[in-house]
Amino acid sequence: MSAPTPASVAIAVAQFAPGADEQANLESIERLAGDAANRGALLVVFPEYSSYFSRTMAGAEAVEHAQSLHGPFVRALAELASELGIHLVAGMIERLTGDLERVANTVVALDPQGQLVGAYRKLHLYDAFGSRESDWLAPGPLEAPATFPFAGFTVGLQTCYDVRFPEVTRRLVDAGADLVVMPSEWVRGPLKEAHWRTLATARAIENTIYLAAADHAPPVGVGNSLIVDPMGVEVATAGERDGEVAVGWISPARVAEVRRINPALALRRFRIAEPAAR
Repeated sequence: MSAPTPASVAIAVAQFAPGADEQANLESIERLAGDAANRGALLVVFPEYSSYFSRTMAGAEAVEHAQSLHGPFVRALAELASELGIHLVAGMIERLTGDLERVANTVVALDPQGQLVGAYRKLHLYDAFGSRESDWLAPGPLEAPATFPFAGFTVGLQTCYDVRFPEVTRRLVDAGADLVVMPSEWVRGPLKEAHWRTLATARAIENTIYLAAADHAPPVGVGNSLIVDPMGVEVATAGERDGEVAVGWISPARVAEVRRINPALALRRFRIAEPAAR
């Protein structure tokens, strides 16, 4: 764990292996969030699909276990965030009004008062490496970037496969984000662990931001949840085990320092063009 510096704040990435027992998933979140808070973390990031997950998930199963943003999973997170006095970020399966075959892969953020301060629906679906999320997931709408304030930072939300599309993170940065959180379910496979660390680090370096990515633990995910600073330094990293919590101290001053040394954003000659609404 990195050491605190003046005006720094602790955040955490908490990894576990969500399963088909929704109550057990909430109990894991409660236990790991408590651990992180006891170690000083004021924001804790959990994996994608923290509400429910199975290896065989498809349309009917996903729809059955989907919830609204006012459902029991978000209410439980709100109560926990309020009890611990911290921000919580986690992935869930969201029910879509009028769609009986597909759901949304959604990230929610709750503040210390238990208020929902951010919701992001995954834009890029994982139709790669033999998987086809688009068979049962609807892509998120093209709308304003999802951000919220936290301890002198602007936090941006994205999810897992989005990290392979640099414009997603850059668009968040253009909206003011200097800390990006990324709940993930990074499936294991040839070179996948190398891709995970390389892409997360690249997004932090090229945007001079902090990036905090929480993954599923094995056997499905690679684990290795991590917090990367604007210079590409891993300030905190988990291993491969279920139930690991990595806590790191981050500071707006570090972002400012790195941007003085490496003013890449100021030297840009290209911009992200906003797509037409659809």
